[in-house]
Amino acid sequence: MPKLKTLLLMLTPLLLALACGSGDDGNGGLTLEGPDTAATVNCASGAVEIEVAYAPESELYLDGEIYDAINRFNTAYAEGRNPVTGQALAEGETPICVKGGPKSSGTVAQGLINAFIAPNNANVEKPTLFSPSVSHWLALVNFQTGRQVFDLADSPPTALAPVVMAIWESRLKAIQEKEGSTEVGWEELLAVLNSPNGWADYNIPGNRTTVYYGHTDPFISSTALSTLIAEFYASARANSDDPDFRRLTLEHVNDEAVQQGVRDIEELIRHYSARTTEFKEYIAQGPSYLDFVALEENDLIYINQGKTAYQPPEKLVALYPKEGTFWHEHPFAIPDADWVTAEQRAAAKVFTDYIRSEEVQKKVLEAGFRPVNPSVPVGYPIATELGVDPNQPATVLEVPDPEVVAAVQASWQFVKKQADVLLVIDTSGSMSGDKIEQAKVAASAFLDGMPPQNRVGLMIFDSAPAVYDFNTNSFIYLDPNNLETVEPLTSFEGGEAAIRPQVSALEVGGDTSLYDAIQTSINLLKANRDADDDRIQSVVVLSDGQDTSSLTSLQDVTNVITQNKEDRNPVIVIPVAYGGDADINALNNIARASATRVQSGDPENIQSLLELISSYF
Repeated sequence: MPKLKTLLLMLTPLLLALACGSGDDGNGGLTLEGPDTAATVNCASGAVEIEVAYAPESELYLDGEIYDAINRFNTAYAEGRNPVTGQALAEGETPICVKGGPKSSGTVAQGLINAFIAPNNANVEKPTLFSPSVSHWLALVNFQTGRQVFDLADSPPTALAPVVMAIWESRLKAIQEKEGSTEVGWEELLAVLNSPNGWADYNIPGNRTTVYYGHTDPFISSTALSTLIAEFYASARANSDDPDFRRLTLEHVNDEAVQQGVRDIEELIRHYSARTTEFKEYIAQGPSYLDFVALEENDLIYINQGKTAYQPPEKLVALYPKEGTFWHEHPFAIPDADWVTAEQRAAAKVFTDYIRSEEVQKKVLEAGFRPVNPSVPVGYPIATELGVDPNQPATVLEVPDPEVVAAVQASWQFVKKQADVLLVIDTSGSMSGDKIEQAKVAASAFLDGMPPQNRVGLMIFDSAPAVYDFNTNSFIYLDPNNLETVEPLTSFEGGEAAIRPQVSALEVGGDTSLYDAIQTSINLLKANRDADDDRIQSVVVLSDGQDTSSLTSLQDVTNVITQNKEDRNPVIVIPVAYGGDADINALNNIARASATRVQSGDPENIQSLLELISSYF
């Protein structure tokens, strides 16, 4: 137990990568996954065309609000100028045209792996240039394909960003005061989680004592991958007798004690997310949503500059863990592949030189990254007034061997926090026609993608809510006059197989008791929670939102959700809207109370919808 406690003491921040995932490639609910994201590409006649797939946060200076480097590069050639030298093209000098756009690093990495070993797979990527947030992905592609697709020594960095713990200034000061030290790291962050009264022991006002944080998917998000590696580092260090422990090995990753330590840390997660976009926006709501989270430094700057949808109630500050962190270097890497010609390789190197030029690196800095060109000194916005320290990080973790990174990533499904998910489907008369059919398709696909370690239950509602009972293989209608007292189901285990035919056979009719159903579902999940069970608890509601018969009101439901947020393990409610006449106002109020977002149930976006929802658990 002492070692486990120490381990927990070190692991937290990592997890943090969580929420944020950071602007890292994990970015994404809005990530463009198509090959060409620009409406028009201004290419010179006869240009050598190259395609670049870059991490979404790089869009700020490659083709975004800070700068449009790709367009300027292409325009220079179209006007007969070399964009690097600024001189007129020499006789015989071939112009270059860059296409492509932002894509999640993990998605592109897997697409590249597929291109070599499973070319008929639906996800195949063949870029001329790949720029993930961190070179972990390049090493993984090499390892998984069994060949040197990328030369890491010839994949220069283009923008630097350390992974930091973004923490509210009031929280950091409270920790420093209690610990009597300005040096804070994973140990101190986890000490808050393990403190008997949580934040109350740190003189933080309010009813909520537990810490809130989460993180993204390490198969998609760079920050999450770096965070998971760091968790293994922390657990391995806690289980090691070596005072000079420095490098994570395969032996550490395969050690059951180390794995259990990481699993214990993951149990503290509030919920997951596939992408950084959701977390980056929601963290700005303040401590009511998350207390601290791992981000790339540039994301924290972005939030403090007031560029998110929410205006932060106080300043976020970057905590550079005393135990160390990772640098994300946004390398430009050219795959050694038959789809890249010698001319394209040469053109990609010219484009790389352009991005590393003083002109573009000034814009890289403006976007909140550390420049790689020594002619551009680090300056604003890498500044204390925006919550960051240009003199940090003082300690950097050593990047482990590729097979170790692959083993850490592969461990995800058995070390991550498990979930109980209640699928709540509106079967009232207003869902007739396309609405219920679309909901059935979405629900079935959702069950297909449910990780095996999760447990799932089913509730339907028309004039009253009814829950599917696995013992009797039938729906049991619940008393709308007694919504607060709900008998627990014997188990959610194995529910998926039993639920599937029930979903297919759903019929519509009757009034709509949406609010009663949501309140009942929250109470049902809490009733099924064991005293020592810390699984993620989630309600996914498929409805048009038109309540007509509930005994409770919209205000009652949002109050229940808000009060539930004070729990150590709050139930998450995710509404999915169906139909052009959906009551978006009601569903949005429900989502906002639970710090989630209303999702559209349109049939065209079912796949992306399910990926987004499933990412919560």
